[in-house]
Amino acid sequence: MKLALEQAQAAADRGEVPVGAALIGPGGQVVAADGNRTRELNDPTAHAEILVLRAACRAAGSERLPDHDLYVTLEPCAMCAAALAAARIRRVYYGASDPKSGGVAHGARVFSHPQAHHRPEVYDGIAADEAAALLKQFFAAQRG
Repeated sequence: MKLALEQAQAAADRGEVPVGAALIGPGGQVVAADGNRTRELNDPTAHAEILVLRAACRAAGSERLPDHDLYVTLEPCAMCAAALAAARIRRVYYGASDPKSGGVAHGARVFSHPQAHHRPEVYDGIAADEAAALLKQFFAAQRG
């Protein structure tokens, strides 16, 4: 989660919503890490989770990553949760909950739907205070 938090801070430094993700592959090596880049890339799908999935799938030469674990600083939205299920990610560890836009424990609850093709193991609250603080600081600065 430390690497995901570093990516979230880098995203904030770029003026992006501070969400970071790190994808860990077999043997515990970091396969991909990134932060949100929706503004930089003018792409509403350029969430941290999607960016690391794209990079890892390219590297693996496959659209499926069943032996990979994702660490992300914020509860994935419905779009990201659906992509994680499609990629067959093994485990999802996330920091702060997202009651407004989350898609795992809130909102769409993608992994709970009968239509979900895959349900990763989910662990929440990992470094939640640090992740939430980054988001609060970012949005306070935006308003101030």
